[in-house]
Amino acid sequence: MNRFESDLLAELRRRGDGVSGERVLVACSGGGDSTALLALLGALRRSLELDLVVAHADHGLREGGGEDAEFVRALCRAWDLDLVETTLGVKAHAEGRGMGLEMAARELRWAFLRAEAESCGAAVVATGHTLDDHTETVFLRLQRGSGLRCLTPLPPRQGLRWSPLVGLRRAQLRDYLRGHSIPWREDPTNSEPFTPRNRIRPLLEGLRAEMPHLDPHLMESHRQIAEMEILGDRWLRQGLGECWSLGPSGLSLVQRGWDAAELGWLVAQAWPELGSDAVRDLAQWIVQALSGSGGNRGGWQLHPMGAGWLLSPPR
Repeated sequence: MNRFESDLLAELRRRGDGVSGERVLVACSGGGDSTALLALLGALRRSLELDLVVAHADHGLREGGGEDAEFVRALCRAWDLDLVETTLGVKAHAEGRGMGLEMAARELRWAFLRAEAESCGAAVVATGHTLDDHTETVFLRLQRGSGLRCLTPLPPRQGLRWSPLVGLRRAQLRDYLRGHSIPWREDPTNSEPFTPRNRIRPLLEGLRAEMPHLDPHLMESHRQIAEMEILGDRWLRQGLGECWSLGPSGLSLVQRGWDAAELGWLVAQAWPELGSDAVRDLAQWIVQALSGSGGNRGGWQLHPMGAGWLLSPPR
C-alpha cells in the first residue's frame, strides 16, 4: 500500500463512513474518477474487508459507449472482479417523461444501481464523486438560491450512496492512475456546454487559477456550517415544550426576550417552504410585534395566548 492509499484509508476510518466488512457495488463508467475509485477500493479491500462487485451502465447516448463498456470489462477481467452491466434507453425515457437527458440518465442509472445492489446483497453503491464535484454543486445551488442548504457539504455517505473520494481532487486521482500506469476513458460530452454543470466547470478553473486552495477551503467552511446547523437544531430541541411548540394553530412562543436570529430558526423549521428572505422579514416583524400587542402582517397573525404568544400562518 502506497502513501496515497494509506492516507485515504486513514481518512475513511477517521471520517467513520461505516463501510467495512461489506459487499460494495462500485459504479464504474470507465472515466478517470470511477476508474480511480475502483483501483483505490481494490487496493484497500483487504484492509476494509470489502467484497467488490462492479456495475456499468451504457446510457446509449454516444457512439463510444460500447468502447467504454469493453474497457470496464477488461478492467474487471484484469482485477478478477464480477461485473453487472446494462444499456439504458435514456433518450426514450427523457422523451416519454418530458425531462432533460441528464435527469433521465440519473433516474435510470440509479434505478439500475439500486436493483443490482439489492440483487447482489450490496450494502452500498460506491460512486466517484470528488471534491471538484462538491464545489460545482455548491455553485449550482448558489445560482438557484438554495439558502443555507447550498452551504452544507456533500456527505460521504447518504443512504445507499457512498462517496469515499469526496475529499480528493480530480487531478490527484489522475496522478494516481498515471503513477500506476492505469488508463481511463475520457467522455467528450463532459466538455460540451449543454448542462449547467458543464458550463460552470471552465469558470471554476479560472477561479482555481487565482485561488488554488478554493476547493479544500470551501469544504472546510461547509463543515463548520454543518456543525453550526447541528448546534442550532440542538438548541431547537432543547427549547421544545419549554420555550416553544408547534401545533395545528401555529407556533406558540413563551414570554421571553426573543431575537430575530432565534425566531428565524424557529420559523424556518415550522414553515420550511418559506424562502430565506421571507423568513428573515417575518422574524424581524415578530420581534417588533412582540414589543407591542401583536399584530397582523400579510395574513400572519401574532396575538397573546396564555403566558405567551401564538403565531398563526395565513389561512
